[in-house]
Amino acid sequence: MFKTAALAYTYDGSFEGLLCCVFESYQWKETPLTIHSDEEEQGLLLESKWIDTDTSRAERVLKSIPLRICTEAEEWVRLGFWSCAPDKEMLLLNFLYLGFTHGRKVMDMLADDTVNALQKAVQQLQREAHLYLGFVRFSVYGPVMAAVIEPKGFVLPVIQDHFCDRFHGESFMIYDKTHRMALIHQPGQQAIIPLDEWVPPAPDAAEEEYRRLWQGFYNAIGIRERKNDRLRSSLMPKRYWKHLTEMNGGSTGMAESKPKLDEGSPLLEHAKSKFKS
Repeated sequence: MFKTAALAYTYDGSFEGLLCCVFESYQWKETPLTIHSDEEEQGLLLESKWIDTDTSRAERVLKSIPLRICTEAEEWVRLGFWSCAPDKEMLLLNFLYLGFTHGRKVMDMLADDTVNALQKAVQQLQREAHLYLGFVRFSVYGPVMAAVIEPKGFVLPVIQDHFCDRFHGESFMIYDKTHRMALIHQPGQQAIIPLDEWVPPAPDAAEEEYRRLWQGFYNAIGIRERKNDRLRSSLMPKRYWKHLTEMNGGSTGMAESKPKLDEGSPLLEHAKSKFKS
């Protein structure tokens, strides 16, 4: 759409930062060769252009998407950013180029490589989030429930409402080990915060007994003659098994020989400043 510039846009990795990259592209009528966050290594020998995150600019771009394209396009952009699609920043920039040119019709341009790739990335994220609605396994540590997940995409914002509504009266944490983020919930308060590392403490006797009972129930309701490991693997992919209690992941799959975070205190202690702000 614009003249290609031998530049690599570098931003802070946030959604607002990416929207500022879109603003920069339109302001200077240039298309960078790549966009990457400051935590990623730049593979090409290109001049790097740092893009500051300006909330007012990000808001202008975000508001323009439903006005000039449609609300579904705004959802695609958000979900696409949370996905694990390769070069997702350039994918989203090219999608917005098309959207701002063609308007609502871009959502039906599935033969276009950019639109098709973004649709597949969004669908993959939604499928993974849907699986985690059933594959999250909580353990009880004192007054708090906690679970560990390792998704490919950043699913916490997608599953947040489901678990906060379902356990609205509980204090819990879902730790995303892949993206080093945690969904923290207390009654009436919730937040997704960065958390570099968290290792579950050793379960107490009551938690061990609940795990044993759950594993016993899971095995008891199974029908030996109808056992189909291949079908089970397709419905419950093996990459999820290490954190599933019934697959013996609850007792050993999460433990690691690393220092424990806030051991001996409620797991939500470190997030109090987030809730107060």
